[in-house]
Amino acid sequence: MIYWQLFLAFFVPNIVGYGGGPAIIPLIEYEVVHRYGWMGLEEFGEVLALGNALPGPIATKMAGFIGFEQGGVLGAAIGLVATILPSMVLMIVLLSLLYRFKDSPKVKLLSMIVRPTIAVLLGAMTVRFVQSSYAGSGLLQTLLLIAASYFLMEIRKIHPAFVILGSLVYGALFLAPPL
Repeated sequence: MIYWQLFLAFFVPNIVGYGGGPAIIPLIEYEVVHRYGWMGLEEFGEVLALGNALPGPIATKMAGFIGFEQGGVLGAAIGLVATILPSMVLMIVLLSLLYRFKDSPKVKLLSMIVRPTIAVLLGAMTVRFVQSSYAGSGLLQTLLLIAASYFLMEIRKIHPAFVILGSLVYGALFLAPPL
């Protein structure tokens, strides 16, 4: 029964919630704290703070943690699936519609408009990351990481995951404050 409750506790907020993680947090809180009573409001606040401190989507981190607390590894998996499933189903449905009408002039126009918009958004995100890196690590370190990343990915054709891993190791060894 706990697994079905875990599924519902995370599926319902994600299917009815619109606006991403911050918009569905109150819905998850209602399910976890008030409906099922798995934790108190203070403990939920601590889980939320921990989830905000870690990278990635807040809802999936909370689902994994709360699911694990209530149902072990299987509970964590069920919580994650229930969180991801609504978006995944919607994406499949929308992509199948888009694929069905891919030759439509309206869909082609939409695609033509969306591509540059995504490029601008990614560019703006990159500028914010560079500014944040510069503020946190300084100009020399930022330029070194940018140049090394460009060289490794574009010239040496190394997979970005390995470049990111190498950057994390570099940051841990040379940029982290001493303990």
